[in-house]
Amino acid sequence: MPAARSSPIPAAVTDPEHARPLAVGDCPGLLERLAMLPDPRDRRGRRHTLASVLGVSAAAVLAGARSVAAIAEWAADAPWPVLAALGVRRDPLTRRCHVPGEATIRRVLARVDGDAVDATVGAWLADRLRPPGHRRVLAVDGKTLRGSARDGHQVHLLAALDHHDRAVLAQRDVPAATNEIALFAPLLAGLDLAGAVVTADALCRCRHNASYAEVGVMPRWWAVALV
Repeated sequence: MPAARSSPIPAAVTDPEHARPLAVGDCPGLLERLAMLPDPRDRRGRRHTLASVLGVSAAAVLAGARSVAAIAEWAADAPWPVLAALGVRRDPLTRRCHVPGEATIRRVLARVDGDAVDATVGAWLADRLRPPGHRRVLAVDGKTLRGSARDGHQVHLLAALDHHDRAVLAQRDVPAATNEIALFAPLLAGLDLAGAVVTADALCRCRHNASYAEVGVMPRWWAVALV
């Protein structure tokens, strides 16, 4: 039997009822959080806010875009109400919509702090998907991104996935010089784990992570090792 997909994106695309529709305040809430991220670009010559470029990119990927070029094409074809909800500006004189182009999107995605973006989006998802009356269960696991490469090494990510909604609430890039063990505690440090159950594979069963669980964390959540 093939393994279930770890990403909720395909399910959201093929089955729109899988995820709860965005409420009126959800999208601005995400943009407000993205706006707090440090902008790696020089202040001079900025035509698009960092939040709008990241918001457009996220929406395009959810719509099926799988490359920077596809993201730019989606943005160019998207209707104005959608772009406005994502923070895209319109020139007050010409009334023309200033959509970020492929070059702008590529530069922003290449230079922005990926871990900071993951933490921001994960925190927004954690607040939005908090199950009322149910204990949160998170699975911590690492995956190597197929077709990815950086300095001759494939990109490897350690992520915390919500069992119920299949949403990634936290994610860290695992440098080639280290491994998942060193990032286990930092990955979970930014999450509210009160009453949660955290599952992890045998790789995370080490003295350091056991000590992390014992020092003030174990009363709030339980770590279950899956061999």
